[in-house]
Amino acid sequence: MCRVDRSDVKSNLREPKRRVSWEMGLKVFGEGRVEKLRNTVLPHSSRSRMKVWMIRATTTVLLWTCVVQLTALGETWGPRVLLGLPSCLSQESAVLDDKASAVPVRVLPPKRVYKNNGYLMISCNGGLNQMRAAICDMVAIARHLNVTLIVPELDKTSFWADPSDFHDIFDIDHFITSLRDEVRILKELPPRLKMRVDRGLAFQMPPISWSDISYYQHQILPLIQKYKVVKLNRTDARLANNGQPLDLQKLRCRVNFSALRFTSQIEELGRRVIQLLRKNGPFLVLHLRYEMDMLAFSGCTQGCSDAETDELTRMRYAYPWWKEKRIDSIQKRKDGLCPLTPEETALTLRAMGIDRNIQIYIAAGEIYGGERRMASLAEAYPRLVRKETLLESSDLRFFQNHSSQMAALDYLVSLESDIFVPTYDGNMAKVVEGHRNILGSKKQFCWTEGFWWG
Repeated sequence: MCRVDRSDVKSNLREPKRRVSWEMGLKVFGEGRVEKLRNTVLPHSSRSRMKVWMIRATTTVLLWTCVVQLTALGETWGPRVLLGLPSCLSQESAVLDDKASAVPVRVLPPKRVYKNNGYLMISCNGGLNQMRAAICDMVAIARHLNVTLIVPELDKTSFWADPSDFHDIFDIDHFITSLRDEVRILKELPPRLKMRVDRGLAFQMPPISWSDISYYQHQILPLIQKYKVVKLNRTDARLANNGQPLDLQKLRCRVNFSALRFTSQIEELGRRVIQLLRKNGPFLVLHLRYEMDMLAFSGCTQGCSDAETDELTRMRYAYPWWKEKRIDSIQKRKDGLCPLTPEETALTLRAMGIDRNIQIYIAAGEIYGGERRMASLAEAYPRLVRKETLLESSDLRFFQNHSSQMAALDYLVSLESDIFVPTYDGNMAKVVEGHRNILGSKKQFCWTEGFWWG
């Protein structure tokens, strides 16, 4: 057997002219040795690539370790280093530190995991506190049915004609996150379902008033499972107050007194009103429910002229969802179902021993009859104030023609008042009284079925 010498191989590599013949010789006599050469070169190449990859990976880990360490050192030594910098920088740092420490760290509740049975949309109706109570009911219903709730739509077509959306009045992110351990809430439907709703293909219906939760379990849930999306287009007083499961009742309270927080703009202005009132001593909030819509709805026309009575009657017939049309004002008054007039309010406050010199904040819209009907109350209690008299017009320019946002200001002031006195057992009276009880607030007088108690 012919043997190929190493020196021959080296000389052949140095001599190009003999390369072809040498390669042929290798094919014939030295295929095994060539294969051995290949096996020695290829692993060396792969090892080189592996070494480069390891260097890169190690460098990346070291760089990230340095970043983490520098961040930790910056948090520890940053303020001390800034002490040696110019005063403008150190002052700015101090302001930022103060702001950071002033913001409380909020721990979100864990998400509740459940099989989603569909999506529930709701369209609220009425004034602020009527819609507020409806939202509490609908959150509890969505929780009970294991469905996803879409952020509620607010009423824009009623007497108040307020164009505000949910996020204009309430802190929408707080509403969603604070209830995540109870129910999943979305700002809008998923795109595919939203397209169906936009084309008018969603199933809509008004639920039956004062229904038990079993009605929603047996009547509404099957519809949600069938259509995937159901919209309840009237939600006021659609869930019975009493006889419901305890967990459901607790959730209604939690929504009302914790999850439904007003926007920062509204709360800031509310704090300013309260500060202005506190500068002048204790104050009483009088929820004087004597606006045009209240009188038209209730049919209570005590003290109104014939022209005013006719105007209120026409208004009552103009709104088809106000079911009661023919009303005996005198009989309704005897039954204790009418709001106190401003004149009666003055007499009642004196009878309760309310100091004549106390500040009285009128938490209400425009009083029907204006100054003529307010004359006796102003004479008995001369320190009457309203948000419009306490604040500059520029402060309220964003709230003009937004009755629900104005009502939100009144709500905040009512919570902080020394005494709260409603003149009608309506939605605001009930919600504020409950909220003040939760907060352990000061004295309040309640008007129920024609009787005062406090």
